[in-house]
Amino acid sequence: MLRFSTAGESHGESLIALVSGMPAGVPIEQEFIDRELWRRQQGYGRGGRMRIERDKAHILSGIRHGKTIGSPIAMSLANNDWKNWTEILPVETGDPEKHKAVASPRPGHADLAGALKYDFPDARYILERASARESAARVAAGAIAKQLLRSIGVEVASHVIRVGKAELDRPATWEEIAALQAKEIVLLNCVDEASEARMKAEVDAVLRTGDTIGGVFEVVIHGLPPGVGTHVNWDERMDGLLAQAVMSLQAVKAVEIGRGVTAAESLGSTVHDAIAYEGTDGFTKFSREQNNAGGLEGGISNGEDVVVRGYLKPISTLRRPLGSVSFETREPVKAAYERSDVCVVPAAGVAAEAMVALAVARLVVEKFGGDSLREMQRNFNGYCEQIRAY
Repeated sequence: MLRFSTAGESHGESLIALVSGMPAGVPIEQEFIDRELWRRQQGYGRGGRMRIERDKAHILSGIRHGKTIGSPIAMSLANNDWKNWTEILPVETGDPEKHKAVASPRPGHADLAGALKYDFPDARYILERASARESAARVAAGAIAKQLLRSIGVEVASHVIRVGKAELDRPATWEEIAALQAKEIVLLNCVDEASEARMKAEVDAVLRTGDTIGGVFEVVIHGLPPGVGTHVNWDERMDGLLAQAVMSLQAVKAVEIGRGVTAAESLGSTVHDAIAYEGTDGFTKFSREQNNAGGLEGGISNGEDVVVRGYLKPISTLRRPLGSVSFETREPVKAAYERSDVCVVPAAGVAAEAMVALAVARLVVEKFGGDSLREMQRNFNGYCEQIRAY
């Protein structure tokens, strides 16, 4: 099974990403990993931390001569801000007087629930791990998964479809979404300039008031054949695995697949995707005129693009804080403030690409198997011939 894990704190020395279960022989480009990390740092409304960090992956193991070797892949991402925190967050006992407590929990953050759970007198250690800084390690791991998927022709990309009340008012094509990944100047990662301008105005409005704003991103999996995932067990369904993967990201409060939300208020005759048999050049000779299902039926990919949306709440740290309570005195105070962002919807989309790629790569490894890429590609190609001849 392909698995990954991360370690590290927001202001610790570094983040760690560990990926195991990768077949041997997968070409890995360092430049691609670093480009993905760069994309996560972009977006209109990001905070001062992004001017400090210059994320690059330092590959420690599992890749030699530009290819995976079958052993676990370990990567570290240095935190440039660590030099300002070495005495505040030492590994050793250090000087307690230099500890920088998070003295009042922030509504919407893990601060209070985490302090209660782990019996901490303040929320510093909760903030350090619960912070979305951790998602950088996920993006590094996801970049490895993306390169595995590319070896069988599967691509993953995202775009922003809403910020606040400003929404993309037309469908986006795969070509438009994929093209966003090559942009060198990233505002809100929207395929439509007029819609992006309205989104930018939403961010500007909350920036002036000291508030934060959320939105919706969409991740698309392109080129996945039908038959990935299964209906036979509840915890093996692809829709459930994707929902968990995206929902696990910081600040994501809802996940939608295909026309999931509006389908609930629609008639079945307008929602379900009629099937035709046309002898097309796709994976099979079956085709659909629309993709309301978002590429998944019964927890199994059906050959259409898989479409997953994440609904991101506004960031919990406000420059104009909400009411809270002092951990020490239990008296009413304003919530603690840590340097933060105003809008992270584009960055969350990049992190969601990574999580989606990791979830799909796991299913691909399970279905097509193989200790080496060549073996997996042989199995994949044989399966595609089988369904094409069905």
